[in-house]
Amino acid sequence: MKILHTSDWHLGHTLYNYDRTEEQRAMLLQMVNIVEEQKPDVFLLCGDVYHTPQPSAAVQTMLADGLVRIHEACPEMTIVMTAGNHDSGTKHEIFQTPWKALKVYAIGQLEKDHSDEHIIEVAGKGYIVAVPYANERNIPEGFFQQLLDRVAERNVENLPVVMTAHTTVKGCDFRGHDHATELTVGGIDSLELANMGEGYDYLALGHIHHGQFVHSGRHKAAIEREQGDACIGCAEREQARLKVNVRYSGTPLPVSFDENFTHSVSIVEIGRHGETPAVKEIEIQNPHPLVTLPTNGFTTWEEAKTLLGKFPDDIPAYIRLNVEIDDFLPVEANAEAASLTDGKQCRFCCINAKRKAVGQEDVKVLTVQEFQEEKPIEIARRYAEYEGISFDEEMQVMFNEVMDMVAEESRTD
Repeated sequence: MKILHTSDWHLGHTLYNYDRTEEQRAMLLQMVNIVEEQKPDVFLLCGDVYHTPQPSAAVQTMLADGLVRIHEACPEMTIVMTAGNHDSGTKHEIFQTPWKALKVYAIGQLEKDHSDEHIIEVAGKGYIVAVPYANERNIPEGFFQQLLDRVAERNVENLPVVMTAHTTVKGCDFRGHDHATELTVGGIDSLELANMGEGYDYLALGHIHHGQFVHSGRHKAAIEREQGDACIGCAEREQARLKVNVRYSGTPLPVSFDENFTHSVSIVEIGRHGETPAVKEIEIQNPHPLVTLPTNGFTTWEEAKTLLGKFPDDIPAYIRLNVEIDDFLPVEANAEAASLTDGKQCRFCCINAKRKAVGQEDVKVLTVQEFQEEKPIEIARRYAEYEGISFDEEMQVMFNEVMDMVAEESRTD
Protein backbone atom coordinates (compact mmCIF):
# COMPACT_ATOMS: atom_id res chain seq x y z
CA MET A 1 0.00 0.00 0.00
CA LYS A 2 1.25 3.44 -0.94
CA ILE A 3 0.20 6.44 1.17
CA LEU A 4 0.53 10.20 0.95
CA HIS A 5 0.61 11.44 4.56
CA THR A 6 -0.05 15.11 5.27
CA SER A 7 -1.63 17.17 8.05
CA ASP A 8 -2.08 20.64 9.53
CA TRP A 9 -3.04 22.55 6.41
CA HIS A 10 -4.54 25.37 8.54
CA LEU A 11 -6.53 26.71 5.61
CA GLY A 12 -7.75 30.22 6.35
CA HIS A 13 -4.71 31.12 8.44
CA THR A 14 -3.66 34.76 8.21
CA LEU A 15 -0.23 36.05 9.15
CA TYR A 16 -0.27 39.44 10.89
CA ASN A 17 -3.53 40.17 9.04
CA TYR A 18 -2.03 39.28 5.67
CA ASP A 19 -4.27 36.98 3.63
CA ARG A 20 -2.48 33.75 2.66
CA THR A 21 -4.96 32.40 0.11
CA GLU A 22 -2.41 32.56 -2.71
CA GLU A 23 0.08 30.40 -0.77
CA GLN A 24 -2.59 27.94 0.32
CA ARG A 25 -3.84 27.52 -3.24
CA ALA A 26 -0.26 27.00 -4.41
CA MET A 27 0.14 24.30 -1.75
CA LEU A 28 -3.05 22.56 -2.89
CA LEU A 29 -1.87 22.63 -6.50
CA GLN A 30 1.39 20.98 -5.43
CA MET A 31 -0.66 18.30 -3.64
CA VAL A 32 -2.52 17.65 -6.90
CA ASN A 33 0.74 17.37 -8.84
CA ILE A 34 2.30 15.01 -6.27
CA VAL A 35 -0.78 12.75 -6.34
CA GLU A 36 -0.73 12.74 -10.15
CA GLU A 37 2.94 11.72 -10.14
CA GLN A 38 2.99 9.30 -7.18
CA LYS A 39 -0.45 7.65 -7.65
CA PRO A 40 -0.89 6.68 -3.98
CA ASP A 41 -3.56 4.23 -2.88
CA VAL A 42 -4.49 6.41 0.09
CA PHE A 43 -4.32 10.15 0.80
CA LEU A 44 -4.24 10.83 4.57
CA LEU A 45 -5.03 14.31 5.87
CA CYS A 46 -4.54 14.00 9.63
CA GLY A 47 -6.30 16.96 11.20
CA ASP A 48 -6.22 20.74 11.46
CA VAL A 49 -7.60 21.03 7.96
CA TYR A 50 -8.79 24.54 8.82
CA HIS A 51 -7.18 27.11 11.12
CA THR A 52 -10.43 27.88 12.95
CA PRO A 53 -13.61 25.90 13.73
CA GLN A 54 -15.60 28.55 11.82
CA PRO A 55 -13.88 28.88 8.42
CA SER A 56 -15.34 31.33 5.92
CA ALA A 57 -17.35 30.15 2.93
CA ALA A 58 -14.40 31.05 0.68
CA VAL A 59 -12.01 28.89 2.70
CA GLN A 60 -14.44 25.94 2.70
CA THR A 61 -14.80 26.32 -1.06
CA MET A 62 -11.01 26.31 -1.41
CA LEU A 63 -10.85 22.97 0.42
CA ALA A 64 -13.71 21.46 -1.58
CA ASP A 65 -12.16 22.53 -4.90
CA GLY A 66 -8.78 21.22 -3.77
CA LEU A 67 -10.12 17.80 -2.75
CA VAL A 68 -12.02 17.43 -6.03
CA ARG A 69 -8.84 18.15 -8.00
CA ILE A 70 -6.84 15.77 -5.80
CA HIS A 71 -9.44 13.07 -6.46
CA GLU A 72 -9.38 13.73 -10.20
CA ALA A 73 -5.58 13.37 -10.19
CA CYS A 74 -6.00 9.74 -9.06
CA PRO A 75 -9.66 8.59 -9.07
CA GLU A 76 -8.80 5.15 -7.67
CA MET A 77 -7.27 6.68 -4.54
CA THR A 78 -9.05 6.69 -1.17
CA ILE A 79 -8.94 10.01 0.70
CA VAL A 80 -9.21 9.97 4.50
CA MET A 81 -9.64 13.35 6.21
CA THR A 82 -9.80 13.50 10.01
CA ALA A 83 -10.55 16.50 12.21
CA GLY A 84 -7.90 18.13 14.40
CA ASN A 85 -8.17 20.32 17.47
CA HIS A 86 -8.51 23.44 15.27
CA ASP A 87 -11.46 21.91 13.38
CA SER A 88 -15.12 21.51 14.30
CA GLY A 89 -15.67 17.76 14.46
CA THR A 90 -19.41 18.04 13.82
CA LYS A 91 -19.06 20.41 10.86
CA HIS A 92 -16.33 18.17 9.51
CA GLU A 93 -18.96 15.47 8.95
CA ILE A 94 -21.81 17.57 7.48
CA PHE A 95 -21.07 16.47 3.90
CA GLN A 96 -19.81 13.03 4.89
CA THR A 97 -22.30 11.19 2.65
CA PRO A 98 -21.79 13.09 -0.64
CA TRP A 99 -18.01 13.09 -0.09
CA LYS A 100 -18.01 9.28 -0.25
CA ALA A 101 -19.01 9.53 -3.93
CA LEU A 102 -15.47 10.83 -4.48
CA LYS A 103 -13.96 8.20 -2.14
CA VAL A 104 -13.43 10.86 0.53
CA TYR A 105 -13.98 9.72 4.13
CA ALA A 106 -14.46 12.64 6.54
CA ILE A 107 -14.04 11.50 10.15
CA GLY A 108 -14.86 14.30 12.60
CA GLN A 109 -15.81 12.76 15.93
CA LEU A 110 -14.87 9.82 18.09
CA GLU A 111 -17.52 7.10 17.73
CA LYS A 112 -17.31 5.19 21.01
CA ASP A 113 -20.40 3.05 20.36
CA HIS A 114 -19.89 2.63 16.62
CA SER A 115 -16.14 2.19 16.45
CA ASP A 116 -16.32 0.41 13.08
CA GLU A 117 -16.89 3.87 11.60
CA HIS A 118 -13.18 4.45 12.20
CA ILE A 119 -12.07 1.40 10.17
CA ILE A 120 -11.77 1.94 6.41
CA GLU A 121 -10.87 -1.01 4.24
CA VAL A 122 -8.99 -0.21 1.05
CA ALA A 123 -9.85 -3.23 -1.08
CA GLY A 124 -6.84 -5.43 -1.77
CA LYS A 125 -4.47 -2.84 -0.32
CA GLY A 126 -4.90 -2.55 3.44
CA TYR A 127 -6.77 -0.98 6.35
CA ILE A 128 -6.92 2.57 7.67
CA VAL A 129 -7.84 3.10 11.32
CA ALA A 130 -8.88 6.77 11.20
CA VAL A 131 -9.01 8.46 14.62
CA PRO A 132 -9.71 12.23 14.80
CA TYR A 133 -8.70 14.56 17.61
CA ALA A 134 -10.48 13.98 20.90
CA ASN A 135 -9.72 15.22 24.37
CA GLU A 136 -7.82 12.54 26.24
CA ARG A 137 -10.56 12.39 28.90
CA ASN A 138 -13.09 11.42 26.23
CA ILE A 139 -11.07 8.53 24.80
CA PRO A 140 -12.11 5.22 26.42
CA GLU A 141 -9.25 3.25 27.93
CA GLY A 142 -7.81 0.84 25.39
CA PHE A 143 -9.80 2.41 22.51
CA PHE A 144 -6.91 2.37 20.04
CA GLN A 145 -6.09 -1.24 20.83
CA GLN A 146 -9.74 -2.27 20.44
CA LEU A 147 -9.77 -0.81 16.92
CA LEU A 148 -6.52 -2.54 16.01
CA ASP A 149 -7.80 -5.84 17.40
CA ARG A 150 -10.90 -5.60 15.20
CA VAL A 151 -8.74 -5.00 12.18
CA ALA A 152 -6.55 -7.98 13.10
CA GLU A 153 -9.65 -10.22 13.10
CA ARG A 154 -10.54 -9.13 9.55
CA ASN A 155 -7.04 -8.96 8.11
CA VAL A 156 -6.74 -12.58 7.01
CA GLU A 157 -4.60 -11.57 4.00
CA ASN A 158 -1.93 -9.84 6.12
CA LEU A 159 -2.49 -6.50 4.41
CA PRO A 160 -0.82 -3.34 5.76
CA VAL A 161 -2.50 -1.57 8.70
CA VAL A 162 -2.22 2.21 9.08
CA MET A 163 -3.62 4.22 11.99
CA THR A 164 -4.05 7.99 12.22
CA ALA A 165 -4.15 10.27 15.26
CA HIS A 166 -4.04 13.99 15.95
CA THR A 167 -2.24 14.38 19.24
CA THR A 168 1.04 15.06 21.04
CA VAL A 169 3.21 11.97 21.45
CA LYS A 170 5.71 12.15 24.28
CA GLY A 171 9.27 12.60 23.05
CA CYS A 172 8.41 14.53 19.88
CA ASP A 173 10.38 17.55 18.67
CA PHE A 174 7.97 20.48 19.13
CA ARG A 175 10.18 23.25 17.72
CA GLY A 176 8.16 26.07 16.21
CA HIS A 177 5.20 25.78 18.61
CA ASP A 178 4.59 28.68 20.98
CA HIS A 179 4.39 28.07 24.73
CA ALA A 180 5.10 24.36 24.27
CA THR A 181 6.60 21.99 26.81
CA GLU A 182 7.31 18.28 26.92
CA LEU A 183 3.98 17.87 28.72
CA THR A 184 1.70 19.99 26.51
CA VAL A 185 1.93 21.23 22.92
CA GLY A 186 -0.75 23.38 21.36
CA GLY A 187 -3.17 22.65 24.19
CA ILE A 188 -2.88 18.86 23.82
CA ASP A 189 -1.27 16.87 26.63
CA SER A 190 1.48 14.41 25.71
CA LEU A 191 0.55 10.75 25.38
CA GLU A 192 2.83 7.78 25.83
CA LEU A 193 3.20 5.97 22.54
CA ALA A 194 2.17 2.77 24.33
CA ASN A 195 -1.33 4.26 24.70
CA MET A 196 -1.74 4.06 20.92
CA GLY A 197 -1.81 0.27 21.03
CA GLU A 198 0.01 -2.34 18.97
CA GLY A 199 -0.67 -3.86 15.60
CA TYR A 200 -0.28 -0.96 13.16
CA ASP A 201 2.44 -0.91 10.52
CA TYR A 202 2.49 2.88 10.35
CA LEU A 203 1.10 5.53 12.70
CA ALA A 204 0.30 8.71 10.75
CA LEU A 205 0.28 11.62 13.16
CA GLY A 206 -0.93 15.20 12.94
CA HIS A 207 -0.66 18.25 15.25
CA ILE A 208 3.12 18.79 15.53
CA HIS A 209 4.26 21.06 12.70
CA HIS A 210 7.82 19.74 12.40
CA GLY A 211 7.94 16.64 10.17
CA GLN A 212 9.71 13.83 12.04
CA PHE A 213 9.83 10.22 13.10
CA VAL A 214 9.01 9.57 16.73
CA HIS A 215 11.01 6.50 17.71
CA SER A 216 9.01 4.56 20.28
CA GLY A 217 7.94 7.90 21.66
CA ARG A 218 11.52 8.98 22.31
CA HIS A 219 12.83 11.61 19.91
CA LYS A 220 16.61 11.91 19.52
CA ALA A 221 16.57 15.29 21.28
CA ALA A 222 14.83 13.73 24.29
CA ILE A 223 17.38 10.90 24.45
CA GLU A 224 20.22 13.41 24.31
CA ARG A 225 18.69 15.45 27.13
CA GLU A 226 18.66 12.34 29.30
CA GLN A 227 22.11 11.04 28.38
CA GLY A 228 24.00 14.29 27.90
CA ASP A 229 25.95 15.68 24.97
CA ALA A 230 28.66 13.06 25.40
CA CYS A 231 26.19 10.37 24.37
CA ILE A 232 24.88 11.84 21.10
CA GLY A 233 26.23 8.78 19.32
CA CYS A 234 24.41 6.58 21.84
CA ALA A 235 21.15 8.35 20.99
CA GLU A 236 21.69 7.81 17.27
CA ARG A 237 22.46 4.13 17.80
CA GLU A 238 19.40 3.71 20.00
CA GLN A 239 17.23 5.26 17.30
CA ALA A 240 18.75 3.06 14.61
CA ARG A 241 17.65 -0.03 16.51
CA LEU A 242 14.05 1.11 16.73
CA LYS A 243 11.39 0.47 14.12
CA VAL A 244 10.65 3.56 12.03
CA ASN A 245 6.87 3.51 11.77
CA VAL A 246 5.60 6.49 13.80
CA ARG A 247 5.69 9.84 12.01
CA TYR A 248 4.44 13.39 12.01
CA SER A 249 4.20 14.63 8.42
CA GLY A 250 4.34 18.23 9.65
CA THR A 251 2.54 21.17 8.10
CA PRO A 252 3.11 21.84 4.38
CA LEU A 253 3.17 25.62 5.01
CA PRO A 254 4.72 27.38 8.01
CA VAL A 255 2.26 28.94 10.43
CA SER A 256 4.84 30.99 12.34
CA PHE A 257 8.30 32.47 11.83
CA ASP A 258 9.74 29.97 14.30
CA GLU A 259 8.95 27.08 11.94
CA ASN A 260 12.30 27.50 10.22
CA PHE A 261 12.55 23.95 8.90
CA THR A 262 11.63 22.07 5.73
CA HIS A 263 7.91 21.65 5.08
CA SER A 264 6.83 18.58 3.17
CA VAL A 265 4.50 15.64 2.69
CA SER A 266 5.48 12.03 3.36
CA ILE A 267 5.17 9.21 0.85
CA VAL A 268 4.91 5.89 2.68
CA GLU A 269 5.08 2.43 1.12
CA ILE A 270 4.32 -0.80 3.01
CA GLY A 271 4.61 -4.24 1.44
CA ARG A 272 2.75 -6.48 3.88
CA HIS A 273 1.54 -6.41 7.45
CA GLY A 274 4.54 -6.59 9.76
CA GLU A 275 7.03 -5.06 7.31
CA THR A 276 8.90 -1.81 7.97
CA PRO A 277 7.55 1.12 5.92
CA ALA A 278 9.71 2.94 3.37
CA VAL A 279 9.26 6.69 3.78
CA LYS A 280 10.41 9.64 1.68
CA GLU A 281 9.68 13.33 1.94
CA ILE A 282 8.59 15.61 -0.89
CA GLU A 283 9.20 19.27 -0.09
CA ILE A 284 6.41 21.82 -0.53
CA GLN A 285 7.54 25.18 -1.90
CA ASN A 286 6.08 28.35 -0.41
CA PRO A 287 5.79 31.26 -2.88
CA HIS A 288 5.89 33.67 0.10
CA PRO A 289 8.53 32.35 2.53
CA LEU A 290 8.73 33.55 6.13
CA VAL A 291 12.08 35.31 6.61
CA THR A 292 13.68 36.51 9.85
CA LEU A 293 16.36 39.21 9.72
CA PRO A 294 19.05 38.62 10.79
CA THR A 295 18.87 34.92 10.00
CA ASN A 296 20.63 34.07 13.28
CA GLY A 297 20.34 35.81 16.62
CA PHE A 298 19.45 39.45 17.23
CA THR A 299 20.91 42.76 16.10
CA THR A 300 20.54 46.47 16.79
CA TRP A 301 17.57 48.46 15.54
CA GLU A 302 19.76 50.45 13.14
CA GLU A 303 21.33 47.30 11.69
CA ALA A 304 17.90 45.66 11.37
CA LYS A 305 16.69 48.62 9.30
CA THR A 306 19.76 48.31 7.09
CA LEU A 307 19.09 44.60 6.52
CA LEU A 308 15.45 45.30 5.66
CA GLY A 309 16.40 48.08 3.27
CA LYS A 310 18.84 45.77 1.48
CA PHE A 311 16.32 42.92 1.15
CA PRO A 312 15.81 42.26 -2.60
CA ASP A 313 12.91 44.17 -4.14
CA ASP A 314 11.67 41.25 -6.26
CA ILE A 315 11.40 38.50 -3.60
CA PRO A 316 7.90 38.03 -2.17
CA ALA A 317 8.28 37.18 1.51
CA TYR A 318 7.02 37.93 5.00
CA ILE A 319 9.65 39.67 7.15
CA ARG A 320 10.25 39.58 10.90
CA LEU A 321 13.02 41.64 12.50
CA ASN A 322 14.92 40.29 15.51
CA VAL A 323 16.07 43.34 17.48
CA GLU A 324 17.97 43.56 20.75
CA ILE A 325 17.21 46.73 22.71
CA ASP A 326 18.56 48.47 25.80
CA ASP A 327 15.27 50.02 26.82
CA PHE A 328 12.43 50.58 24.35
CA LEU A 329 12.01 50.70 20.59
CA PRO A 330 11.17 54.09 19.07
CA VAL A 331 7.41 54.74 19.00
CA GLU A 332 7.51 54.98 15.20
CA ALA A 333 9.56 51.77 14.75
CA ASN A 334 6.85 49.67 13.08
CA ALA A 335 5.83 52.47 10.72
CA GLU A 336 9.48 53.10 9.85
CA ALA A 337 10.06 49.41 9.11
CA ALA A 338 6.92 49.22 6.97
CA SER A 339 8.04 52.26 4.96
CA LEU A 340 11.31 50.48 4.12
CA THR A 341 9.33 47.86 2.19
CA ASP A 342 7.62 50.41 -0.08
CA GLY A 343 8.12 49.27 -3.66
CA LYS A 344 9.26 45.83 -2.57
CA GLN A 345 7.32 42.58 -2.93
CA CYS A 346 8.06 41.58 0.67
CA ARG A 347 5.67 42.33 3.53
CA PHE A 348 6.87 43.59 6.89
CA CYS A 349 5.13 41.74 9.73
CA CYS A 350 6.63 42.47 13.11
CA ILE A 351 9.60 43.37 15.28
CA ASN A 352 10.62 40.65 17.71
CA ALA A 353 12.30 42.80 20.38
CA LYS A 354 14.43 41.35 23.17
CA ARG A 355 16.01 43.31 25.97
CA LYS A 356 19.70 42.85 26.57
CA ALA A 357 20.24 40.36 29.36
CA VAL A 358 21.58 41.68 32.64
CA GLY A 359 25.17 40.55 33.16
CA GLN A 360 25.86 38.05 35.92
CA GLU A 361 28.16 40.55 37.58
CA ASP A 362 25.19 42.89 38.08
CA VAL A 363 23.02 40.31 39.80
CA LYS A 364 22.83 40.43 43.59
CA VAL A 365 22.98 36.97 45.17
CA LEU A 366 20.56 36.71 48.11
CA THR A 367 21.14 34.67 51.22
CA VAL A 368 18.36 32.31 52.33
CA GLN A 369 17.34 34.74 55.05
CA GLU A 370 17.29 37.69 52.63
CA PHE A 371 15.26 35.66 50.17
CA GLN A 372 12.69 34.79 52.86
CA GLU A 373 12.42 38.43 53.92
CA GLU A 374 12.05 39.73 50.36
CA LYS A 375 8.55 40.60 49.16
CA PRO A 376 7.25 38.32 46.35
CA ILE A 377 6.87 41.23 43.95
CA GLU A 378 10.52 42.19 44.46
CA ILE A 379 11.62 38.63 43.70
CA ALA A 380 9.49 38.73 40.55
CA ARG A 381 11.02 42.08 39.61
CA ARG A 382 14.56 40.73 40.07
CA TYR A 383 13.77 37.70 37.92
CA ALA A 384 12.28 39.88 35.17
CA GLU A 385 15.35 42.11 35.14
CA TYR A 386 17.62 39.06 34.96
CA GLU A 387 15.67 37.77 31.94
CA GLY A 388 15.72 41.18 30.27
CA ILE A 389 11.95 41.65 30.67
CA SER A 390 10.41 45.01 31.54
CA PHE A 391 8.46 44.61 34.79
CA ASP A 392 6.17 47.53 33.96
CA GLU A 393 3.14 48.89 35.82
CA GLU A 394 0.69 46.62 34.00
CA MET A 395 2.73 43.54 34.90
CA GLN A 396 2.89 44.68 38.54
CA VAL A 397 -0.90 45.00 38.65
CA MET A 398 -1.33 41.53 37.17
CA PHE A 399 1.16 40.07 39.65
CA ASN A 400 -0.64 41.64 42.60
CA GLU A 401 -4.00 40.32 41.33
CA VAL A 402 -2.58 36.80 41.23
CA MET A 403 -1.15 37.18 44.74
CA ASP A 404 -4.58 38.34 45.97
CA MET A 405 -6.22 35.29 44.36
CA VAL A 406 -3.70 32.97 46.01
CA ALA A 407 -4.28 34.61 49.37
CA GLU A 408 -8.06 34.31 48.97
CA GLU A 409 -7.79 30.60 48.11
CA SER A 410 -5.60 30.06 51.17
CA ARG A 411 -8.23 31.70 53.37
CA THR A 412 -11.08 29.58 51.96
CA ASP A 413 -9.03 26.37 52.38
